[in-house]
Amino acid sequence: MQLDINSGSHGSMTGRLLEEIEKICLTEQPNRLMIYGDTNSTLAGALTASKRHIPVAHIEAELCSFNMRMPEEINRILTDQVSDILFCPTDTAVKNLNNEGFANKPVQVLNVGDVMQNSSMFFAERAVKGEALNHVPAINFIVATLHRAENTDDPVRLKAIVDALNYIHKNILPVVLPLHPRTQKVVKSLGLTLEMLVLEPVGYLEMIWLLKHCSAVVSDSGGVQKEAFFFKNPCITMIDQIEWV
Repeated sequence: MQLDINSGSHGSMTGRLLEEIEKICLTEQPNRLMIYGDTNSTLAGALTASKRHIPVAHIEAELCSFNMRMPEEINRILTDQVSDILFCPTDTAVKNLNNEGFANKPVQVLNVGDVMQNSSMFFAERAVKGEALNHVPAINFIVATLHRAENTDDPVRLKAIVDALNYIHKNILPVVLPLHPRTQKVVKSLGLTLEMLVLEPVGYLEMIWLLKHCSAVVSDSGGVQKEAFFFKNPCITMIDQIEWV
């Protein structure tokens, strides 16, 4: 089921998600809610389930940045606190939970490895260059993504990133940028010009194809940073702190 809740503020998105997820829980009466990551939908699912006394299992638990200015950090901390099964992708994540006292709580902490890697490797064999990628070179290009608030909400920082990507596109290798709708609005409002190959947001299979066939990645996404690593591509990560170390 697609709730189609996006492009709002953190408060409005989380509030709407709480309302819609609760409707689903009341209709479906699940035995457990399994949630993934550290997004606003992750937090909304955890809060909804815990208030309805539905057990919560959290995948990618305890990937902390120790930076409370990051919305993802707040989402992660609160989600872990109301979950009774915590699926960790790394030894570091298990250690972080133990340091926060979870070893003494009535919860299961399990190191199950990274399901995102499993997914990337599985679908990489099925990803094809679809119609959305018609204008993308077959090889020798750079994939960029740009959506984090610390970049898009800082006009000076955003302009510096856009200028750098424009320079790379004109002087080094073509830059392919699937553009996040919120970023697009900010770029337009600031009068910035994107002199690169800008795409509408692409689907998962198209993104996997791009990451598998590119020469390098420039991104502020923790997930894209990981996928670049999975496909053995160099990645410049455009954020000051990241959960994946």
